Amino acid sequence: MIASTQVGIIGAGPSGLLLSLLLRRNGVDSVVLERRSREYVEGRIRAGLLESATVELLREAGVGTRMLQEGLVHDGFELAFGERLHRIALKELTGKSVLVYGQTEIQRDLACAAEQVVWEVDNLRPHGIDGNEPRIIYTKDGATHELRCDFIAGCDGFHGASRASIPVNRIRLFEQVYPFGWLGVLADVPPLHHELVYANHARGFALCSMRSATRSRYYLQCPLDADVKDWPDDRFWEELTARLPRALGARLQTGASIEKSIAPLRSFVAEPMRFGRLFLVGDAAHIVPPTGAKGLNLAAADVRVLFTALVDHYRAGSSQLLDEYSARALARVWRATRFSWAFTTLMHRLSDDPFAQRLQLAELEYLAESRAASTAMAENYVGLPFPK
Repeated sequence: MIASTQVGIIGAGPSGLLLSLLLRRNGVDSVVLERRSREYVEGRIRAGLLESATVELLREAGVGTRMLQEGLVHDGFELAFGERLHRIALKELTGKSVLVYGQTEIQRDLACAAEQVVWEVDNLRPHGIDGNEPRIIYTKDGATHELRCDFIAGCDGFHGASRASIPVNRIRLFEQVYPFGWLGVLADVPPLHHELVYANHARGFALCSMRSATRSRYYLQCPLDADVKDWPDDRFWEELTARLPRALGARLQTGASIEKSIAPLRSFVAEPMRFGRLFLVGDAAHIVPPTGAKGLNLAAADVRVLFTALVDHYRAGSSQLLDEYSARALARVWRATRFSWAFTTLMHRLSDDPFAQRLQLAELEYLAESRAASTAMAENYVGLPFPK
């Protein structure tokens, strides 16, 4: 069976659905293909701290109502080290805030508004991406389908078919795998603090986050070979308490976990983000450690750059912005990658070397005493301006 559209989108995660909605609102047709079921994609537990630019883009796509009603505005966050707390006052230092709204909820909002999404496809593969007639071939319910399109947006993540379809001699990969992971717990307990708390401790990093006023998300740095089965709830809460300043640990409310998992950390960038008629978006092109909360925001930034270029192409017949997509997107990607790497190496226990640990504490003390240093961190955290 053969069908056609203007933009074929591979992947129905947040970036794929957001791109589809923005294109539709600007008169550009698209079809989204996803190998997983809608229930599976909506059930994935991910982060949910949104930069103001991401919030505005979701509003522009027409899916901001529930987000603005239920999201939690944060004007700052806390850095904990030793028994000390230092607040990075985002709003005061930059004039901007961030919004806490779970990616699971974003996915549901986008899926409810989306059209032309084909779920649970198999054997998906882009073809003809280096010519003028790209197409996506896949199977659905045992039948072979061909989607012909002008352009393909690869929004199918790190392990997807999009980047894998680019010849290896036409793409360069940069990667750093960190020697630890994050053990995360989701629990229906009130958050420890009204803002996020990032803790540097001799026992390892900890993060106290939330999804709502009644649901909390907590993380502990753990070895890469750690097993979730070795971390019953009681052990997790005991270790989290130990990594917090005593005054904060005494306030921690515990409860049964409703989800528990371990995620490895890596930094990864693929260059370029365009090959012929294929454009890589989000995790298909780059991964950052979650410390700086940049993953979803970088994907949204890619979407913003690409949908603007596609709309300009169809309205004005210009290819300039499409030709500039990779360079524009990568300028932001590398800045966010640098920040995520710096924040990760500042807050985590990297080794048993006391010299390295002293350097971390010296940097944290400098942040606490220097408005300029705190401002630089705040500027990166809320999202740097888009390159011109």
